[in-house]
Order: sequence, then C-alpha cells, then structure tokens
Amino acid sequence: MRILPFSGEALVCLLVALLFAVNFCHGSDSKTVEVVGSAECADCARPNIKPSEAFSGLRVTIDCKQENGNGGFKTRGTGELDVEGEFKVSLPEEIVEDGELKEDCYAQLHSASGTPCPAYGGLESSKLVLKVKTNEKHTFGLAKNKKLKFSHPICASSIADYTRPSPTRPSVPTPPIWRRCRLCGRRICCGKV
Repeated sequence: MRILPFSGEALVCLLVALLFAVNFCHGSDSKTVEVVGSAECADCARPNIKPSEAFSGLRVTIDCKQENGNGGFKTRGTGELDVEGEFKVSLPEEIVEDGELKEDCYAQLHSASGTPCPAYGGLESSKLVLKVKTNEKHTFGLAKNKKLKFSHPICASSIADYTRPSPTRPSVPTPPIWRRCRLCGRRICCGKV
C-alpha cells in the first residue's frame, strides 16, 4: 500500500471550501421590510370579467413623501398583482426607524401600460401602516385591512381585446319575395297566393 503525500494544492482547495461554508452559514443582521395587501376590481362583475383577467399585468408601487419636505414622492418598491389580486413588495430597510416608517408611504396601483390608476377614497385610503413586527421582519399594509380598489375600464389590465359588450339586436324579418302574376300582371307576394 502506498500513502500519498499531502500536497499544497489540496490544502488550498480545503481552505477555499471552508471559507465558502463559513460565508454561506453566516446569518445577516439585516431586517426584512415588506408591504402586503390586495386589490379589488370595483366593477368587474358587471361586464363579466374574471378577476384573474382583471388583475393580469397590473402593478403596485410604494411611493413615499420625501423627508426633506419638497412635496415630491419617491418610488421605494414595486411588485405585481397575482391572479387573486394579492401583492407583496419589498422595501429597503433604511426606510424603517424604531419600527415605524420614516416617511409617509402609500400604495399606488398602475395599469398594464404603466399609468397610475385613480385611488378610490383618496390618498389616505392607500396609506401604509405597520401590521406585524418581529425582530427581523416588519410587515406593512393598508390601514384597516382595506383593499386597493380600481375600475377596470379606467385602470385596464393587459387584456388587449377588452371591449364593452354591445347590446343584442333584435333579428330583422326578411322582406317577402314579390312576383308578377302570370294572368293579370299585378305584383303579388308569392307567400300569399
């Protein structure tokens, strides 16, 4: 039996593997900040639109008033609605101080084309409040478990062929076929002879 000598290359590979293992196993001190909520189509029952179709392509942005008071908003996060209208948006951890948001933040719904949808109930109805706080996670949502409401014709999803249903038209009777009588030459209806 032959015993192989321990080489320097094997030692380097062992050290690299050990560094990777320590790197991946080391937990981070960062906190998770997320916003969860849902949207609701206010008028989708009327034109017979499925909720999954109404929510497809819609996006939610989390916009916050600037700290310096210049009156502008800055987008802090963005996410898409799933087929049930639920959303989850991650925010940067520096936006939270002592468990509260440093800025006034609001959820804004956007259509599939990217234009902002009007807010039902005004700006205050989409204001974010703290829902759950643990050591590593802060979860925010809309006040009083409200939903972001939208009107489908105004805030259109990615349904390209959506058109307002037209009313059904009554059938028009076909006109009778007129023929000339062979004996007298007058016009008569062939159905009445």
